[in-house]
Amino acid sequence: MDISAQLVKDLRAKTGAGFMECKKALAETGGDIEKSVEYLRKKGIATAAKKAGRETSQGLIHSYIHGNGRIGVLLEINCETDFVARTNEFKELSKDMAMQIAAYSPLYVAREDVPAELIEKEKEIYFSQVDDGKKPQQIIDKIVTGKLDKNFFSRICLMEQPFIREDKKTVRDIITEKIASLGENINIKRFVRFELGEDV
Repeated sequence: MDISAQLVKDLRAKTGAGFMECKKALAETGGDIEKSVEYLRKKGIATAAKKAGRETSQGLIHSYIHGNGRIGVLLEINCETDFVARTNEFKELSKDMAMQIAAYSPLYVAREDVPAELIEKEKEIYFSQVDDGKKPQQIIDKIVTGKLDKNFFSRICLMEQPFIREDKKTVRDIITEKIASLGENINIKRFVRFELGEDV
């Protein structure tokens, strides 16, 4: 199939991937833009997994003030080189992540950061909700795990929240896509969110 330059350009605008990668994705999917986006996302995940162990000692401290000074966020986001940290794409990502934190109030970066006792307490609540004495234990365990993923981790963990600009993707999906397009490992190291009068 002959892939037009316009089709490649459209896919590049949507994904930020390189010319040859876009051309290959379109060839693999018969020129279907949506399938090509999915193909590149899957490829991005593989790329991100390869880069996951690489050290991230550069990056930015980004501050964001929202609602006429009622909410403030301070965020540390890391990458591998100062060169990437200075790119507009990385700065835009930092801004998006700070806006995400301001809007969705996560408590932790990832589920690995959540204290075990907090998870256990939540599990107990879900167990008491679903254990009616009739369901087998494995079914109860499955339901509780699903509730933890959907109602708990996706609410309190930044990486698992629906992304503020595109809620069909999680924050983790967005970070993974940026790792693929920028070619470096990216980590959100820490953040703090302030809201006026929140301790009152």
